[in-house]
Amino acid sequence: MLICGPVELVGKRNMVETVPSTPPRRRRWFIPGIAAAAGLYAFPAIGGPPYQTDDPEPTATGHWEIYAYTQATRLGGEALGEQGLDINYGGGKDLQLTAVLPVESDNGAGLARGGLGDIQLAVKYRILHQDDQGWKPDISLFPRAFVPTSTRFFANGQPQFSLPIWAEKDWGQWSVFGGGGYTFNTGTGNRNYVMEGVAVTGKVTPKFTVGVEVYHQGSDAVAHKALTGIGPGFTWQMSEHYALIGSGGPAVQNQTRAQQGFYYLAVLATY
Repeated sequence: MLICGPVELVGKRNMVETVPSTPPRRRRWFIPGIAAAAGLYAFPAIGGPPYQTDDPEPTATGHWEIYAYTQATRLGGEALGEQGLDINYGGGKDLQLTAVLPVESDNGAGLARGGLGDIQLAVKYRILHQDDQGWKPDISLFPRAFVPTSTRFFANGQPQFSLPIWAEKDWGQWSVFGGGGYTFNTGTGNRNYVMEGVAVTGKVTPKFTVGVEVYHQGSDAVAHKALTGIGPGFTWQMSEHYALIGSGGPAVQNQTRAQQGFYYLAVLATY
């Protein structure tokens, strides 16, 4: 997936209590698998752009999906941001290869810092195709590794691994997708955690799709609480090869100590 979604809940630092955040591809059913981990709370896990929740549909064989994205999470007087590229390639039948190259920033308490984030490498493989005449959904595995390439301000220098499963079901112009998964969040003070979610999208015009998702992430660090969030999203197909996607919304659980709000915005290029 390219960039996407509200916020990928991922822990990134031990210095600030944050909540994880990260881009359309056509979205559809089940609960989001774990998004990624990189330390303590920083951004909600990466899901299927622009949602936290991902979908099981891989990039078409021999084609590219590239998201140029920006996202941010507001925590009191602090703004945690991330910009970068989410690059996806259809490597074969039902197979997608993904690399996310992020740059992170922290503006708050009179400080402004920025630097390279943890590079993410992932493989999406669809193991089941949905039945148009029945209830069988698409199902994919999407394991992801977070390579410790961040500067010391944005991670703890430890690799992270996430093992999610995604599913989706389509009915005409409507799709339901989501999933759940487990993240191995190594590092002092960190905790392994589960993230799950579900999203619904519908095409209101040939070029405009809207949706909404609900997601939950468990505590990813000793000093952090679990988070539940909700947010709308959209996809505007501007031309044959370019689309504008976005999402945003508030946290509805522990928002005073964790994430108070987030947004995600990206341009998707397909070739």
